[in-house]
Amino acid sequence: MQWTLVIPLKPLAQAKSRLSDTASDGLRPGLALAFAQDTVAAALTSAAVRGVAVVTDDALAARELAALGARIVPDEPRGGLNAALAHAEAVVRSSRPETPLAALNADLPALRPAELARVLDAAAEFPRAFLPDAAGIGTTLLTAAPGRDLLPAFGPDSRARHRASGATELLPSAVDSVRQDVDTGDDLRAALALGVGPRTAAAAARLLTSGQ
Repeated sequence: MQWTLVIPLKPLAQAKSRLSDTASDGLRPGLALAFAQDTVAAALTSAAVRGVAVVTDDALAARELAALGARIVPDEPRGGLNAALAHAEAVVRSSRPETPLAALNADLPALRPAELARVLDAAAEFPRAFLPDAAGIGTTLLTAAPGRDLLPAFGPDSRARHRASGATELLPSAVDSVRQDVDTGDDLRAALALGVGPRTAAAAARLLTSGQ
């Protein structure tokens, strides 16, 4: 089974505010873009992925991610993360109604294609499934089989909310790169320890050089 991924990305100027203790206002947009670029690049090379649709209204991000091979879906609802995902789901399934669909975070800079495939293969056994983040509170991936709605419930305590919605929690081993999203300085250090993609590595080097 090959999946279509939908990846939400807010305007870069508004992204990653919780990294303020680690990166200045001038550096955070570049970090957010680098995270998304490495996430999309890795996802597109996964054997389990048919295509990637990024839902965003950021012109720079749209241009850079389209260059990597992502389809860009404008965030027409502008109603937050879950509304953006529901919109992207409708757009993707208007042309591919029977595609299995997965919502993936845009801030997985250490993402490994083989680990993503392992998670998606496990998800294929269930109508809806999700993967908790490394902190055990949030969600980094939510899946829906053909003919099933995603019903995204991202945000605070999304692990509990996705479980309550009836989605099956996935806990496969050796998929740390799919669980390590980056919201804080500690998250960034954990991702760097796993080994990040080239764009995040370059952005992190600029961060160190700046003294932030």
